[in-house]
Amino acid sequence: MGKLTKRVVDALPLKSSDYFEWDSELRGFGVRVSPKGAKTFMIQYRAGGRTRRVKICRYGTLAVDEARDRAKTLLGNVAGGQNPAEAISKHRGAPTVGEVCDRFLKDHVDVKLKPSTARDYRTIIEAGIRPALGTYKIVDVARADVAELHHRRRDTPYQANRILSVLSKMFNMAEVWGFRPDGSNPCRHVKRNAEKRKERFLSREELGSLGDVLAEAEESGSETPYVVPAIRLLVLTGCRRSEIQFLKWEYVKKTHIDLPDSKTGRRMVPLPAGARRVLESLSRVPDNPYVIVGEVEGQAINNLEKPWRRVRKSAELEDVRLHDLRHTYASNAILAGLSIPMLGKILGHTQIQTTMRYAHLADEPVRAAADVVAEGLEDGLLGISAQPNFNSDCPKISARPGIPIGAANLNNSGELIGHTG
Repeated sequence: MGKLTKRVVDALPLKSSDYFEWDSELRGFGVRVSPKGAKTFMIQYRAGGRTRRVKICRYGTLAVDEARDRAKTLLGNVAGGQNPAEAISKHRGAPTVGEVCDRFLKDHVDVKLKPSTARDYRTIIEAGIRPALGTYKIVDVARADVAELHHRRRDTPYQANRILSVLSKMFNMAEVWGFRPDGSNPCRHVKRNAEKRKERFLSREELGSLGDVLAEAEESGSETPYVVPAIRLLVLTGCRRSEIQFLKWEYVKKTHIDLPDSKTGRRMVPLPAGARRVLESLSRVPDNPYVIVGEVEGQAINNLEKPWRRVRKSAELEDVRLHDLRHTYASNAILAGLSIPMLGKILGHTQIQTTMRYAHLADEPVRAAADVVAEGLEDGLLGISAQPNFNSDCPKISARPGIPIGAANLNNSGELIGHTG
């Protein structure tokens, strides 16, 4: 046995079975020769009372000296207490990203998430994550892989961010299941794309146009008897689409709606007089628990988007989404003087930051009042005898602020104290 060199390795003969030629300079470094002539650099060491061998590479992939350097590193790791063979075995047994996707969908998404959210997760996984990373071992995915996937979707920045969010959650679960070390989520520090929130509010004129179209549809019967009331309830309560679409009569109380399982958990939605009148106008269908009845017996309406598109087209509001009715409720509430915390309670927000997107609207009455005060002071500086005319120009702030589109008033404790029409 001598030092392995290119000349030595090239000259190694073929035999009827595998055999090893070991390097005389670096103990544990050698080359395996197969009967068919394949030559593979290896290391050999003992761990746990057993002899272990680990493949470095095929001869020709690296020069002999390069293979020896890699062997030195591996054998040095062994001396430090590592076991490369065991690590390789674990890697071989590690699940792929695709396999983790299957478990994530089965054990988390379908169990823990609401059906609509679960559908969104499944779509993102099947269309965005599995095709890109499905064949990778879960332990091999690095931050660079995630950043590259996110970057490739830069033309659809919102969708790219949703992929990143779902992928991050899945890697958190992979850590819980023991597939990756704690704190190794490769989605960390991948910067999300900037998103512009769509905050479309209906003006008074637009609300009037919508009201006219709804009245016409109700009178002509162009929509089912439950579509128009559903849209009116969305406007008058600020509820999410699904909260009205799947509202059950058992949730409707005299002064409020008791939602046992909204997006943010159980919450109480105040019922102003206008919303109560809408509900009173609806007939209950025997053996159907839903307020907004669908065509299928015993079921709620399965689609509000299609009729809404017809309604908004007639009202010339084709850029308005159903969710914008909730934004309209919130904007009117703020302009009427409702506080941010109280609005958040009505809308069912769990984070104050979610409600704060409307905070800038509260500045408008303040600015208008400041303009009136400044005009009077400016007249004084110019020697003009004048007093600020608060009654004519300054916005009137009610001691009991009401919501112009029909939401309930609450006191400082969040209790119902009255309503506006």
